[in-house]
Amino acid sequence: MPTIAIDAMGGDLAPDEVVKGVAQVSLDTDIQCVLVGDEAQVQAILDGLAYNPEQISIQHTAESIGMAEDPKTAVRHKRNASILVAARLVADGQAEALVTAGNTGAAVLACAQHFKLIRGVRKAALASVYPRQTEYPGQDQLALLLDVGATIRCDATDLVQFALMGNAYARRISKVPSPRVALINMGSEESKGGEVLTHAYRQLKTIGGVNFIGNIEGNDLAKGKADVIVCEGLLGNVVLKLLEGLAEVVADLAGTAARENWRWKLGLMMLASGFGRLRDMTDYAAYGGAPILGFEHLLIKSHGRSNARAITNAIKVAAKAVRDGVTREIAAAIEQL
Repeated sequence: MPTIAIDAMGGDLAPDEVVKGVAQVSLDTDIQCVLVGDEAQVQAILDGLAYNPEQISIQHTAESIGMAEDPKTAVRHKRNASILVAARLVADGQAEALVTAGNTGAAVLACAQHFKLIRGVRKAALASVYPRQTEYPGQDQLALLLDVGATIRCDATDLVQFALMGNAYARRISKVPSPRVALINMGSEESKGGEVLTHAYRQLKTIGGVNFIGNIEGNDLAKGKADVIVCEGLLGNVVLKLLEGLAEVVADLAGTAARENWRWKLGLMMLASGFGRLRDMTDYAAYGGAPILGFEHLLIKSHGRSNARAITNAIKVAAKAVRDGVTREIAAAIEQL
């Protein structure tokens, strides 16, 4: 089983929930875990939990990067921050992948500072998974969207590489033999979106082994038309935050209506099973996290509010990605390109 480095101090609920998640992993699996953070705090939490000490070690560091800190400044001045120490462990071969729920910008910079890009890859991409409808048997309930923040602007070659990386990840992690890959655009026609998007469209049409279905529009994101959705980081980040915001607004409106009107409360009770299914689908703890793709090593980025269950699942995803050779498949796809 692979060894996973975990940023014990990263996230809104760290270190308590992170350590609890690692403790659960040690009881449920054979995954070896290295908790990186303040040893006294981490050990004190472990002492109150059931765990397998043979599968957990602690790498001490007193520094950490807060969620609200400026990533560039923090990475420059806190060279022994937990996220950076964890990345060095992976780079040095003492672990095979990294999990953090901490500062996203710092996580991207930690990878850029300590990991090498896969040969031929020009830019790494931060991916995210989100729930949507499904249209065919065996389709994953989660779509993969990239890039959502590691880049600002991209050219056609970058978008094509993102498509190949996302395709490889979906094949290995979601076990979908031929994921549907699409570009986000302002229309479905090949000529839409300007030179970068039209050039990327034409390139993707010619690449073997990629099930490219063309362009999709914003109203298609919640449908099962595509399994891997590709865009530049600025647009992807806006899309991701919009999806998260809409889910929160819908939940808040339903709760407010139920408190203020008995008819709404009765209606929601009748729809309880449907809302339960929706809640399960949108529960980020269930899928743990999403990867930063393009480096020789993998980082799984969990939601900042991740609880123990989310951390447990993120570690399992990281271990699965290592076992299934995600980075090797990406390297092979880029080499073919």
